[in-house]
Amino acid sequence: MNNVGVELNTASKHLLAYVSGLNARVAANIVAHRDENGPFKSRKELLKVSGLGPKAYEQAAGFLRIRDGAHPLDATRVHPERYELVDKMATDLGCTVLDLLRDGQKRTKIHPEKYVTAEVPACPRSRTSSPSSPSPAATRASNSRRSAIAEGVEKMEDLTVGLKLPGIVTNVTAFGAFVDIGVHQDGLVHISQMSDDFVKNPADVLKVGQRVQATVMEVDMARKRIALSLKTKVDLTPRDQRPKGSGNDRDVRKFQDRNSGGNARPSAPSGPSWFDMAQQEEELTRAGEPSTR
Repeated sequence: MNNVGVELNTASKHLLAYVSGLNARVAANIVAHRDENGPFKSRKELLKVSGLGPKAYEQAAGFLRIRDGAHPLDATRVHPERYELVDKMATDLGCTVLDLLRDGQKRTKIHPEKYVTAEVPACPRSRTSSPSSPSPAATRASNSRRSAIAEGVEKMEDLTVGLKLPGIVTNVTAFGAFVDIGVHQDGLVHISQMSDDFVKNPADVLKVGQRVQATVMEVDMARKRIALSLKTKVDLTPRDQRPKGSGNDRDVRKFQDRNSGGNARPSAPSGPSWFDMAQQEEELTRAGEPSTR
């Protein structure tokens, strides 16, 4: 995430938690702030997020991107503390910062030695590139991501049960895996839905960054939940209409029985659902705390 950068206004809390300076709690607060106040217009607005102080901002800001932000450099690798320096470079060349970003020839006219100070030491960077230029890694990752996410599916409202679409695994927990399918909310694949065969350990089947083909099983708009399956044949019958002891429910009970020493009750367990448990596991992993495994 740090090598490529994260789009602040579209990334899920699971991806944001990977960014230096952030954790699961702050990442969740960023998404909550975005949902309540709309897209971030500048990196400085991050300072309004609950729990994100100046130190975290200093660490994270350079890794977060805002397309069409208040300042052109909000979409680049340039840290906010160096905006003034790049502004001066553009002024000295008689152009705008946006011109400087778009025109590689203009950047070759920059004389780095003119801007060396005690705070900004000389940097062995080629004149044909600049801190604001996309890195090769970012370009490759961006192209890879665009090719991995389905076109025409941009938000949860675009999802329908039975829809098959590509995704990228963002995290693997004891209960399943989270998959980015391009709707700004990761879907969850329960361990019982990872394969046509029985899966003992999710990490044996999926890895972070792995591309998968998923089928939408359930979409809960109210709670912002998406249930996915990686099986080749998926039972899409509504849960309350499935015969007891069949299909998906049997797989879930098999998983629960394995993790309860064989004492799982035959009826649906009370308390947190497997979806809740998976999210709890994921949050603990992000925060660096012991998991519930």
